[in-house]
Amino acid sequence: MKPTLAISMGDPTGIGPEIIAGALMHPAVATWCTPMVVGRTEIMRRASRAIGANIDWIACSASEQLQVPESSAQRTRILCLDAASEESEHAPPGRIDARGGQAAYDSLVAATRLCLDKKVDGIVTAPLQKKSLDLAGHSWPGHTELLGHLCGVETTAMMLYLPAGKPNHGGPSGLGVVHVTLHMALREVFEHITRANILKTIELTHDYFSRLANAEGRQSPPRIAVSALNPHAGESGRFGTEEIDCIAPAVLAAQGLGIDASGPWAVDTLMPKAAQGQFDAVVAMYHDQGHIALKLLDMFEAVNITLGLPIVRTSVAHGTAHDIAWKGIAQCGGMVQAILAAAKLSNRSSVTR
Repeated sequence: MKPTLAISMGDPTGIGPEIIAGALMHPAVATWCTPMVVGRTEIMRRASRAIGANIDWIACSASEQLQVPESSAQRTRILCLDAASEESEHAPPGRIDARGGQAAYDSLVAATRLCLDKKVDGIVTAPLQKKSLDLAGHSWPGHTELLGHLCGVETTAMMLYLPAGKPNHGGPSGLGVVHVTLHMALREVFEHITRANILKTIELTHDYFSRLANAEGRQSPPRIAVSALNPHAGESGRFGTEEIDCIAPAVLAAQGLGIDASGPWAVDTLMPKAAQGQFDAVVAMYHDQGHIALKLLDMFEAVNITLGLPIVRTSVAHGTAHDIAWKGIAQCGGMVQAILAAAKLSNRSSVTR
């Protein structure tokens, strides 16, 4: 049985609806899963017209029994759960707007509930706009934190992941970059770089890649490289003492738990080694340290996976791209990869739990 995936529409003022429609036309998506969209049917119809996608959208409400339709060779038929309000249809393309933020919030909450209630096997999320979310009265810094709240878990981590099989995608497990801190101002990062937070992130990373290896029939423990925070890994304390005070002790504690962790490594030399397969995962200290390095390797193949949730959740590794929204030029490759990753993880759901 193919898993059923709920794809949340994201902010309709951005490229989310377009890249969803484009991805659903990719033949690999239908091979790996049965998709449905959670958002607003009329917006998805507009998106299909904008990119010339031949999709028959079938609207339904949360109170209805979900009957995901079968597509034919001539036409793709996709169910759309109308979780967003009619007001979302009037949110202007390419602009920050509270109606777009509310639509993204409502779509995500509904998709998450479907997964928690086991009506679908996993969720894939299109981008949201943090300011629009805030204008709608939902002060969450991003998907990861909101999903943790909705799922009732305190410890989560964002991983950007490159699937195995291509140059610079790591070894047989692919390559993951997992972040200790995430959506916060750079000045706030330092107070959150603690031994406890680093160790939790290492443990989540080890758990995920251990389960992934077992699911794929490999017995070798994951190799986890922990990055430094400061240039040259602090240069023995000359450029900062976080490596001495927090990062190295966390690595030693992880090793004491039987985890194959090493570091702190200077990031400028670490990422080329990881890309070539010397490590399965990198634990980065803050958002841009991990995001920039991995996206330079292969931005449009990168998948965002949330670790620590009781459900499968993946996403694209980019934002709403308001500058190109609703112009029919957005690339959907990242959404295709996010859907395929969720489908594969749903087939071995113990990987993320």
